[in-house]
Amino acid sequence: MTHPATVHPLVSPWGRFGLYSFFIDAPEPAIVDTGIASSPAEGMAPALRAIGRRVEDVRWILLTHGHIDHVGGAHALWELTGRRAQVVIHEADAPMLRSRRAHVAEYRAGRGRYLDDPGGEAAVAAAADTVISGELEPTLLVSGGETLSLGGGVTVSVHAVPGHTPGSVAYVLDGPGAVFTGDAVQVHGAANGFPGYTDPAAYRAGLAYLRDEVRPRHLYLGHPYRRADGTPYGVELDAAQAQEALTQSLAAEARIAAAAGRCLRAGPRATESPYSPFATVAAELGYTGDPRPEPSPFFTSMAGYRTHLDQTP
Repeated sequence: MTHPATVHPLVSPWGRFGLYSFFIDAPEPAIVDTGIASSPAEGMAPALRAIGRRVEDVRWILLTHGHIDHVGGAHALWELTGRRAQVVIHEADAPMLRSRRAHVAEYRAGRGRYLDDPGGEAAVAAAADTVISGELEPTLLVSGGETLSLGGGVTVSVHAVPGHTPGSVAYVLDGPGAVFTGDAVQVHGAANGFPGYTDPAAYRAGLAYLRDEVRPRHLYLGHPYRRADGTPYGVELDAAQAQEALTQSLAAEARIAAAAGRCLRAGPRATESPYSPFATVAAELGYTGDPRPEPSPFFTSMAGYRTHLDQTP
């Protein structure tokens, strides 16, 4: 007999924002994503106690990708489980779990090339030191296609959906059709108002795969991503909302790709604009948000389009 697994969102505080993790209540309980260093003790443990569960009993830590607000609490959570939980991440994002310095390298290779911030690299290094609870070797590396058993007939399948990061994955709770995508579905961005991804072609392919093949009956997002009018979806979407969010995400990427393509073919030009050298993209899209605060999705995506164009024969 299959155990009827249920899902509970867990919210952990981080400044003005909340960070979202998800508890899969199964015979071998799992937590999807871990927030930052303080999240397991300050957010997850009390939230689990409130529903009659214990953080010590978690046996799976499933990481959707390697960014600090998703893996920062992994070491601390692993410690709270008595180091018994299996820690799962895609092999491409594993360096960001193993090393704080990998986050600095990611910054330097992408958005840091365009941000006018002499202290940006030092700020990323300081953030990694502060909010990542510890460097950790994963228990299990995945690449997509694996099935994980949470006991009692409860299984989770792993689907590679690169784009936001090279190692972004979706975890699908088989049967109920609950899909956990981390930041692989950005719609029109979160509070920053712009979607961020390092590989636009892979991001687009991942969205189409989720919409047309996976077809979530319940979609759990890593943040309250927003519709075109700026209203947030929240992090728990039903089947209709999931299809809408995926379709809107594809439409948003297509608009950005068209504007970025025109800018890049004309040749990006340095200007006094805070969006330099991609000021024409911001103007065409009507984007007026501040592009500098981390994680700086505007420049992350623009760096992705430029890299993609440079690699196209």
